[in-house]
Amino acid sequence: MNDGDGTPAEAGQGRRFGPLGTVLVIIPTYNEAENIKAIVARVREAVPEAHVLVADDNSPDGTGKLADELAAADDHVQVLHRKGKEGLGAAYLAGFRWGLEHGYGVLVEMDADGSHQPEELPRLLTALKGADLVLGSRWVPGGRVVNWPRSREIISRGGSMYSRLALDLPLRDITGGYRAFRAETLEGLGLEEVASQGYCFQVDLARRAIKAGYHVVEVPITFVEREHGDSKMSRDILVEALWRVTTWGVGERVGKVLGRDRRPGVPDRPAAKADKSTQASDRNA
Repeated sequence: MNDGDGTPAEAGQGRRFGPLGTVLVIIPTYNEAENIKAIVARVREAVPEAHVLVADDNSPDGTGKLADELAAADDHVQVLHRKGKEGLGAAYLAGFRWGLEHGYGVLVEMDADGSHQPEELPRLLTALKGADLVLGSRWVPGGRVVNWPRSREIISRGGSMYSRLALDLPLRDITGGYRAFRAETLEGLGLEEVASQGYCFQVDLARRAIKAGYHVVEVPITFVEREHGDSKMSRDILVEALWRVTTWGVGERVGKVLGRDRRPGVPDRPAAKADKSTQASDRNA
């Protein structure tokens, strides 16, 4: 288990983290009929006490109907039917709002296609006992990808490295989407201001957490390329990520020159939380 810069996770020591509470695994779907039953079954087996929320964007292949069948047979499964395809970020934000409104203590991001292995979720939850946010990381020691072409690995590694340098973030895998948040962490990130999508959405939440002083930890995962269905990655998503990260980075540097003491778009934390996280924030910088 490592802090964002790959060093042992010591920054959270000395802080008292509360109990995790009930876990909600949010699985956004669009045309995942071939995958939804298997991924929900694996989550339920890996962490039987966890609840699952399928956030379906009105999939034309009937994913939503299959999810309804799973929910009818299992009271730990819920379905959030959305009007249409609005992007990964919008689906997660809707899932976060639903989870927070229903009192869940931990909210987990997980892909529907099996690339995020539910069997590794206990590792993320164990790390979250001493953190505010845990990232499943492909690029820390012990992390890896399976069945990826070299070109995609270069894009992913390059995207994380560019974001790390442009935004001055001590994280190895900034674009990864396998994450576990404490509810209070999400509540402090200013989600109402988030408009980014795709990989950029993941970068946005990570930067907000770091800049707000939360203790962020990366744990190694094995990312497995999907076997069924089509990848949701597109050129538009990559272009948006490059544009937004560059804009954020320039804005933060301009802010420094103008003497601002915090980054644009990142809310101030309540004083009590900020006091607890000062040491962690300093060590992660």
